[in-house]
Amino acid sequence: MRGTMADRTEPATQPLTLRLCGPRGFCAGVDRAIQMVVLALKKYGAPVYVRHEIVHNRYVVEGLEAKGAVFVKELDQIPPTGQPVIFSAHGVPRSVPADASARNLFYLDATCPLVSKVHKQALRHLKHGRHVLLIGHAGHPEVIGTMGQVTDGDMSLIESVEQAANYVPADPEMLGYVTQTTLSVDDTAAILEKLRERFPALADPAAESICYATTNRQEVVKLAARDADHFLIVGAPNSSNSMRLVEVAKRAGARRAKLVQGVQDIPWDELAQARIVGLSAGASAPEILVNAIIEAFRQKRPTTVELAETVREDEEFPVARDLRDIDLSAGDMAFVNGE
Repeated sequence: MRGTMADRTEPATQPLTLRLCGPRGFCAGVDRAIQMVVLALKKYGAPVYVRHEIVHNRYVVEGLEAKGAVFVKELDQIPPTGQPVIFSAHGVPRSVPADASARNLFYLDATCPLVSKVHKQALRHLKHGRHVLLIGHAGHPEVIGTMGQVTDGDMSLIESVEQAANYVPADPEMLGYVTQTTLSVDDTAAILEKLRERFPALADPAAESICYATTNRQEVVKLAARDADHFLIVGAPNSSNSMRLVEVAKRAGARRAKLVQGVQDIPWDELAQARIVGLSAGASAPEILVNAIIEAFRQKRPTTVELAETVREDEEFPVARDLRDIDLSAGDMAFVNGE
């Protein structure tokens, strides 16, 4: 029984188990996108322009800015230049590369290959005469990019079970779906259940749209959250996959769960009596931030790190062909890997 007078100790000396999730942090698509900016800086020198945040993490963005990357919201902010512009990992509408070409900009596309796969799946549905349902979150860059692959009116966004229940298609027999890659697996399953109940002819994509890294990180958080007093997810507020991990931890049994961007956000008062704390990181959060949090716990209390691991990821995506002639050293990525 917790909290009795007999076993209560001072928070500063009470032992803590830090349940560290594996896999966590960077996925192959994020790692590829960051590498592309670093390699472009090595090959072409500064500045290298990047449209939008390359990934959703301020620490990463600021680290790349320190190396010479210049982040812009839109292409019209880039002066006439021969320097490259890189599109973010989230993907862009078809109009963006067309605009870059019209402006005579040399561009490199860092769209995650798994996001590009969703784009192709949507176009495949259209080729078969189906209206495309995109399950995702309005306003997310990936959703904007995916909807921008098709003509207005060819795709409808479904964000919730309620929307799935109320959606009225022109032809219920000619529907296909794809999803944003970073959704909650469980939430998406509930939406799909409602859609299939209403539209039995709904066509699946050729392959799973939610990416392996999203699924893997959610599954291990479910495992680690059981009987955890608190769960910390390292990530950014605008990172969809990180926010979904917070939700997953709460549903899976963690008494509390919180998104933190770094050590500065750790709620030490809430953790004072915690015995078990889960720790994971969204797919755009660098390992250096996780290591700093582990060290902060060790400075505060006697801490045992316990690995909760479900699978080991070994996926690697090659960078754009224009950058493959440049070698990447461990030191080039030390600002995110902490090596």
